[in-house]
Amino acid sequence: MKFYIGVTDDNWFRFLASRRPDEVNFWRPRDKSNFRVIQEGAPFLFKLKAPNDYITGGGFFVRHLFLPLTLAWDAFGIKNGRQRMMSSGN
Repeated sequence: MKFYIGVTDDNWFRFLASRRPDEVNFWRPRDKSNFRVIQEGAPFLFKLKAPNDYITGGGFFVRHLFLPLTLAWDAFGIKNGRQRMMSSGN
């Protein structure tokens, strides 16, 4: 069985773990390529960045979509893991 290990920020993980959401949005803001590493339903594991450097949780991959940032925040809210950054115009 194939699985994917997403390297993630310790603060992002702790924030979400404390809220125990039913789903999360794992996003990569600079990535422009389709995510085809695993199929829908495959395990998606979360590994913390150094110095912790260990797998800390996981779930099952549902889908990959390209979304405008505002739509991602509207759809997932705090399940994105961070408070929404507001520009000076908002």
